[in-house]
Amino acid sequence: MFIKVHTGAISGIEAVDVTVEVNVAGGGIGLYIVGLPDNTIKESEQRIQAAFENSGYRLIAKKIVVNLAPADLRKEGSQYDLPIAIGILSATEQIAPKYIDDSLFIGELSLNGTLRAVKGVLPLVARARERGLKRVFLPKENVDEGAVVEGIDIVGVSSLVELTEIISGRMDYTPAEHIISENHANSESLYAEDFADVKGQAYVKRALEIAAAGGHNIIMIGSPGSGKTMLARRMPTIMPPMTLDEALETTKIHSVAGKIGTHRGLIYERPFRAPHHLTSQVALIGGGQYPQPGEVSLANNGVLFLDEMPEFGRSVLEVLRQPLEDRHISISRARYSVDYPANFTLIASMNPCPCGYYNHPTKECTCSAAKVHRYMAHISGPLMDRIDIHVEVVPVSISDMSSEREEERSEVVRRRVVEAREIQQQRFINTDIHCNAMMNSAMLREFAPLSKECSELLERAMQRLNLSARAYDRIIKVARTIADLDKKSDIEPSHISEAIGYRSLDREQWGA
Repeated sequence: MFIKVHTGAISGIEAVDVTVEVNVAGGGIGLYIVGLPDNTIKESEQRIQAAFENSGYRLIAKKIVVNLAPADLRKEGSQYDLPIAIGILSATEQIAPKYIDDSLFIGELSLNGTLRAVKGVLPLVARARERGLKRVFLPKENVDEGAVVEGIDIVGVSSLVELTEIISGRMDYTPAEHIISENHANSESLYAEDFADVKGQAYVKRALEIAAAGGHNIIMIGSPGSGKTMLARRMPTIMPPMTLDEALETTKIHSVAGKIGTHRGLIYERPFRAPHHLTSQVALIGGGQYPQPGEVSLANNGVLFLDEMPEFGRSVLEVLRQPLEDRHISISRARYSVDYPANFTLIASMNPCPCGYYNHPTKECTCSAAKVHRYMAHISGPLMDRIDIHVEVVPVSISDMSSEREEERSEVVRRRVVEAREIQQQRFINTDIHCNAMMNSAMLREFAPLSKECSELLERAMQRLNLSARAYDRIIKVARTIADLDKKSDIEPSHISEAIGYRSLDREQWGA
């Protein structure tokens, strides 16, 4: 007997159709799985056989051939256990094939017949709806993740026995309720941190607000204990709330990477990823023998925080150049080629010198000028080109630390950021650009023209402060964002002046 069961595979963050074809023949004995399965799928024979024995079924003594079509697409993962098992039971006439033709099956089998959660559920369910299937059978632990997709029944089952009872028509099922609207309503109160927790540092908070409003990358330079990490961790709290499309894309990435957890629907909080400085190129950018999203993709629509940036390997930092420019990452290997989104805001922090106390108000730096220059040289010019805002973080004074003054809360800052982003949405309404940081040179001339007074001010600053040429466009982009925060249609000299102050590392006298 021949049976087909619908399932799927993951390519990048999207799902592709896979059909489990099961054929039972009289000549020979054994289970043969073909169609480029990986070792996990090859081992499924033992899991399926044990699950059958503990669920009251049997793997009959005939030749059973399982083909994972299309045969030229490499399959990996344990989610094929369930569709293979259902196909075998149907092909050997141990269960009636009700619901099989219009359903998708995903799940890993335990030896006792219960189902374990799998990763990549959201894109698989979304693809099942696109295929016109009516329902998806999956482990109960994955129900909340699958239930974010409307227009298809999501049926969570705890065991093989429960599923076969439903398929055979001996048990009714109740599809899961969709919970998108509830999650979205609470999306603005998801963060435990708040800007009000940080005493003082008004200058740095202002820089972070500008970065959030314009989508600018930012680097903070300051001595140990000045609050760089504390400030960076609060960046997501002032960024605009995620749209439904952003939440779906973010959830897909975390689902494919197996980092979504259980009993969760859509991810509405902005991701904050802070990889260790010993992170490898593959872990940062993605890929591997079996392709997985890297940190730059896990930070998509959120923040990638590189603490003590010069401590990262030079080659590791250099792989950031392409995703910072293109906002996606393409990984090509001999066996596969995948694309992952990488639209993140980079926040980097660093000490000003190896000892950490260059320009410190009270402690003396023990580093020579040559040491400071070598330390700064760990970050290449092309990478620094892609960071719009450089801000020095000065340690908070004792008087500020003990002050009872109430600091501005994140929700107040976020409202200003959202208003500035709305201005930019109208500005770039017929383009693929979403924020000021993404403007190219032609767009700068169109959307950020400078008056004669602003041009003269910028030219004088370039000469007197010995700013490098690469700072010119960055200053204009940041000034455009400052003007948006002030709700000004034109860039004014005060906006240029403030933007100039955020280019500390471009000054040639740094470390002299």
